[in-house]
Amino acid sequence: MAYTSSFCGNIHNYCVAAVLLFFSSMSLSQSSNAAAVSYNVMKFGARADGTTDSTQAFVKAWASACSSGQRNAVMYIPKGRFLLKAVVFRGPCKTGQVTVQIDGTLVAPTDYRALGNSGYWILFIKVTGLRVLGGSLDARGAAFWACRKSGKSCPLGARSITFNWANSVLVSGLTSINSQATHLVVNSCNNVVVRNVKMIAPSESPNTDGIHVQSSTGVTITGSILQTGDDCIAIGPGTRNLHMSNIKCGPGHGVSIGSLGRNLKEDGVQNVTLTNAVFSGSDNGVRIKSWARPSTGFVRNIIFQNIIMRNVKNPIIIDQNYCPHNQGCPSEGSGVTISQVAYRNIQGTSRTAEAVTFDCSPSTPCTGIRLQDIKLTYLNKVATSSCKNIRGTSTGLLMPDLCI
Repeated sequence: MAYTSSFCGNIHNYCVAAVLLFFSSMSLSQSSNAAAVSYNVMKFGARADGTTDSTQAFVKAWASACSSGQRNAVMYIPKGRFLLKAVVFRGPCKTGQVTVQIDGTLVAPTDYRALGNSGYWILFIKVTGLRVLGGSLDARGAAFWACRKSGKSCPLGARSITFNWANSVLVSGLTSINSQATHLVVNSCNNVVVRNVKMIAPSESPNTDGIHVQSSTGVTITGSILQTGDDCIAIGPGTRNLHMSNIKCGPGHGVSIGSLGRNLKEDGVQNVTLTNAVFSGSDNGVRIKSWARPSTGFVRNIIFQNIIMRNVKNPIIIDQNYCPHNQGCPSEGSGVTISQVAYRNIQGTSRTAEAVTFDCSPSTPCTGIRLQDIKLTYLNKVATSSCKNIRGTSTGLLMPDLCI
C-alpha cells in the first residue's frame, strides 16, 4: 500500500482504487489463462488469410466462451489476418471472466461501405469481467477519409473498438491503425484499465481520435502511444475519476476535455488527472473546450502535471467559444462552469508565440485556476499568454508571465 500511496499522492481518492485495479488486473493476466477454457476461432470456421469473412466464426466462438459457465474462458485469435465485418460481442456472460486473446490482426473490409452506418466495427456491450489482450486492428480507413474529404455522401464512419455498458474491463497491448473514426471508445462503463496501447493514424485523417471516454467512472489510461488526426484522448460529458499517466501524444489535437455544452442539459466532467505526458508536434497540449451556449455542464477538479511540450501549437488552452468550421456558432456565452483546474510543472516549446490561452465565458467565468512552475518558450524566447474572464492564482517559476 505504501507504493500505491506514493504513486497517487493526494491527487484524488479514486486513484488508489484505480491503481489497485491496475495491479490486480496485471496479476490476473499472468495467471488466469492457465486455468481457462480456450475457444479458438479457427475451430469455428475462421480463416487466417485476410480475405475470408470470419465474422460468424468469431460470433460463435464468443457465444461459446460467454455462455460456458466457466470461471475463466478465452476466445483465442491466433496469428494471421482475420477479416471481420461489423460485429457485436454481447453480454452479460455466464462466465466469470472472458479473455479475448489476440495474437493476430483483425482487418476490416476493403470497401469502407461494408461497415454501414452503425458507427462501430467491433463492439462489446454489457460485459462484466472482460480482458482484451494484445493483437492489432487494421480498419483500413484511408478510402473512408478520402470520401470524407471529397464532399461526397459517405457513411457515418465506424469506431474501431467500442465498449458500451461494460464493467471491470482491461485492454492491454492492443495496437489500432487507420481507424475510420475514433480508435477506442469507453462509453457508460465502470472500472476500465487501458494500458500499453498504440493508436496510430495519419495527422490529416479526420476525426480519428485515439481514445474517447464518456459517461464512465473509474477509467485508467497508462503507458500509451497516441498518434492520430484528432484528439489523442477526448473526454466527454459524464466522465468521472479518470486517471491518465505516461502518455505520448502527437501528432493529434492533444488531450481534450470536450467539446462540452452542445446541449442544454448535459452531465459534467470531474476528477480528471493527466500526469507524466509528452506532447510532440500536436495542435494542442491540454485543452478544455465548450460551445458558447447555455448549458448545465461543468468541469471541476482537474489536474495537469509533469508534462513536456515539444513544438506544440497551443500548449495550454481553455476555449469556451469552440465552433469548428465556424458553422452554427451561437452568440451567447458558454454556460459550462469551469473551476478548480491545476497546471503544474509544464515545460517545453510552443509552435506559436501565445503558449497559454484562457478564453473563458463572459457569462460563466473560469474560477479556481491554479498555475505552478510553467516554463514555455517560443523560438528560444519567452512565450506570451492571454486571459479572458478568468480568476485564479499562480506560483513558482512562470514563463510566460501569466495574466491571472
